[in-house]
Amino acid sequence: MWYLCVFFHRLLDYRRPEVEALAELFQPNKSNEPLKWRVPEDHHPDSPFHFVNLSSDDVARDIANRSLLVKGMYELWGEGSTLEELEQAIKSYPDERKSPYLSSESTFRITVDSFGKVMSFEEQNDRIHQLAYIPFEGRVNLKHPDHKFWLMETDDHGGNNGLPPVVQKRIFFGREIGGSDRTLIPTYQLKSRKYLGPTAMDAEMAFLMANQALVKPGKLVYDPFVGTGSILIGAAHFGAMTMGADIDIRVVRDGRGPDRNVWSNFKQYGLPMPVGLLRADNNLPPWRPGLKEVFDAIICDPPYGVRAGGRKSGGRKLLKGVVGPYTVPDDKRTDHIPSTAPYSLVECVHDLLDLAARMLVIGGRLVYFFPVLREDEANVGNTVFPEHPCFELISSSEQILSSRYSRVLLTMVKRRPYTEEIAEAARVKHTEFRENHVKWLEDGNIHSSVFTPADQLTVSGDTKPLRDLKPKYRGKYV
Repeated sequence: MWYLCVFFHRLLDYRRPEVEALAELFQPNKSNEPLKWRVPEDHHPDSPFHFVNLSSDDVARDIANRSLLVKGMYELWGEGSTLEELEQAIKSYPDERKSPYLSSESTFRITVDSFGKVMSFEEQNDRIHQLAYIPFEGRVNLKHPDHKFWLMETDDHGGNNGLPPVVQKRIFFGREIGGSDRTLIPTYQLKSRKYLGPTAMDAEMAFLMANQALVKPGKLVYDPFVGTGSILIGAAHFGAMTMGADIDIRVVRDGRGPDRNVWSNFKQYGLPMPVGLLRADNNLPPWRPGLKEVFDAIICDPPYGVRAGGRKSGGRKLLKGVVGPYTVPDDKRTDHIPSTAPYSLVECVHDLLDLAARMLVIGGRLVYFFPVLREDEANVGNTVFPEHPCFELISSSEQILSSRYSRVLLTMVKRRPYTEEIAEAARVKHTEFRENHVKWLEDGNIHSSVFTPADQLTVSGDTKPLRDLKPKYRGKYV
């Protein structure tokens, strides 16, 4: 059945992928069938109004109630460019579909909403009075009605409101099936959280990542770059068991005191504590040989060098062979902090894909961010992302953070079991990716590319090598 899906007008690239992920979560028997979409007549693809084909009211309600970007799902009774066209459409809608919600035993409420324009209280009342031809027999209940109806009106392109072009205005009327609970955002907002770091993921994005990963009760979710636990908090809210790791032992062990650490963040919201937090290096994973297919989802924000750079174990001298491996004395192990060295993004992503290929169950999801430099707008849409033979890339949603830099949320599904042959094929793909597409990432200079003023990027028409550039702004975060 077709439903009218009304989105919040934000994070436009993320809207459809989130609904498609939740549709797979709530109607798994149709997971192999792509979700069908269509846009209302004369509407731009960026319009908040979309039609989506779902199997039942229950599925539509579950998606809307869980989603962060769906304002509401509606059973559309009619639409038109004018109030007269709307009236004819509503009268033509089958009586057997309308009558259960018009009976004298039920209560109802009509809400008037608009997009691209502001309607006064008098205009809203006038719109409601013009719906007198609908034979409502029940009582009006504004606080707790049995049935909620919405009349939504869009402005046309001539309104010059800066919104996506709509050739003609459109009016929709329908019964609400379900709506988003945006109270999650102020409840989990970062400014009220006890323990934060410079790379803490904002609450809305953490919930979106959890939805992309199909998080639900009983699933085990892992974050190999856990930091202050922001991503795992989103997963735990939806009922998952969580587990994390970080190379900085001070983060996972101490935080900033007994009441300001990763554990206190979970305690603050009354969420189940993580199964475990490890001091672990993504480059040297701690899992014993033979252990595989443990996690249902891996969700993370790899350190790609804009707000924080990646680190791996070893130290510069050890990795260069200047000094040999050493053993920490027993009397110093309690407070010992291992040496680390820079960890380039291209190496970090390769290790992440290898970890996910080994440790995810078949059908498990890997959800992570990947940076994109927007130096050439024409090539942004043609960005080539890391690949792995075990995985299928099912969505890539871009979030523009500045005129020069954006990040893309990649969602990958594990389709094949991990074998040594696949590991070798993945190594070859990684080498091709590093050499042909993002060689500049090997040097870890994305920070310079983001923060250096544009007029310093070119000299005599030629691009200056990124390694020669120095960031002009220090101590700033995107």
